[in-house]
Amino acid sequence: MMKNKDKIVSILSFLDELFPSVGCELEYKKDYELVIAVMLSAQTTDKSVNKVTRVLFDKYKSLDELNNAPLFDIEETIKSIGLYKNKAANLKGIVKDLIERFDYKVPSDKNELMTLPGVGNKTAGVIRAEIFKIPELPVDTHVARISKRLGLAKESDEPIIIEQKLKKLIDEKRWIKSHHQFIHFGRYFCLAKNPKCEECKLRDFCKNR
Repeated sequence: MMKNKDKIVSILSFLDELFPSVGCELEYKKDYELVIAVMLSAQTTDKSVNKVTRVLFDKYKSLDELNNAPLFDIEETIKSIGLYKNKAANLKGIVKDLIERFDYKVPSDKNELMTLPGVGNKTAGVIRAEIFKIPELPVDTHVARISKRLGLAKESDEPIIIEQKLKKLIDEKRWIKSHHQFIHFGRYFCLAKNPKCEECKLRDFCKNR
């Protein structure tokens, strides 16, 4: 059986072939907008989040305006995405904390980021990688699914364990790139349902074949 250290070379080579240049698909212009967008993206698609944040950030153009916005209006604006009531409350909490605790700036420290409402390990990793270009390899549902299918992780592994395993296999210099490639591979190629197996060069590694 091929070891994961050898397997990852073939995997990354194929991902480079499929997605040579990829990045975050969430739309944002300001750092705090990304924090909010990533929090909103939990259990929903980036496409759905972009639809509501275009309206939200056009209506409320600063942290202060968001802070003063009525909660019910935030809820109505993001109502089309899942868990919108909890997310609206988290959004208000994030804005308040960024203003009062972090002097209107998004912190780069992971532990500080994780004190923000609705921001866990994965969200903090995305923020650090995207805004600050700090090497991170956050594991979302796509990254987890791909890692398990290709035998890089066990079916029972939690996201934090998968992240640790991937970080050991992949050079730190390409953590951010690999994170985006795994997401794109899961989103557009190795889908949860009806994956494009016939076009895949990684079939020999895949548990779904």
